Amino acid sequence: MADTELERAEKRYAQAKARLQALKNREATRQRKLDTRRKVILGGALIDLAERDSGAAAMLDRLIRNLPREQDRKAFADWGASSESPSPAPSSSDPDTSS
Repeated sequence: MADTELERAEKRYAQAKARLQALKNREATRQRKLDTRRKVILGGALIDLAERDSGAAAMLDRLIRNLPREQDRKAFADWGASSESPSPAPSSSDPDTSS
């Protein structure tokens, strides 16, 4: 009887351990998805800002140039053409912006 009780306890332990690992795996997956979502949102916001603001565009160009992996830089090969804003932000020397 002691062997069967021990075997049942070991089986329950193994099942509980498997459930715990499954929960940990689901949480890790949830965290990775949230991290990816944040990166996509911020990346989109940065690209949008860079299309309207030359300072942000210059910063983004520096970031792209300094990407360590060539394949990552290639993803932005044609981005520079779209970063030129049709209506650049007025500079302080424009007469329309002087007070």
